[in-house]
Amino acid sequence: MTWIQREIQLPPFPPGIHSISHRIVEEFAELRTVRVGLLHLFIQHTSASLTINENADSDVPVDLHRVLDTLAPEQFPYRHTCEGPDDMPAHVKASLMGSSLTIPVRGGRLCLGTWQGIYLCEHRRRGSGRRIILTLQGETLGD
Repeated sequence: MTWIQREIQLPPFPPGIHSISHRIVEEFAELRTVRVGLLHLFIQHTSASLTINENADSDVPVDLHRVLDTLAPEQFPYRHTCEGPDDMPAHVKASLMGSSLTIPVRGGRLCLGTWQGIYLCEHRRRGSGRRIILTLQGETLGD
């Protein structure tokens, strides 16, 4: 059983839902060596999140972002306001979407469905670069 852990740094993104599947695969070459296993992704932030969703139609992330803005609007009587009007809505959205994902790996590839992609959800107007911890466990192709 092999365990590999890596931290990747993503650049700042504007608010919205951004595909990062290709970055994960490109920056974690060891995925290609795993016969069967799991990849766990954890974002180390409370105002951004991760999700898996449709990657075939670019309207999906746009609509998802609009729905989140409706569910957690800036114009709400939040008590936590010291970091700006977009901070508490960002915490709400991050809690709704989640901070981690676990994806099966088989034959050196992520076992995402045909229409699925991994997305970073940036909930702040001026998000900083985001850190994601990738933990891969599994049996390698040589085992």
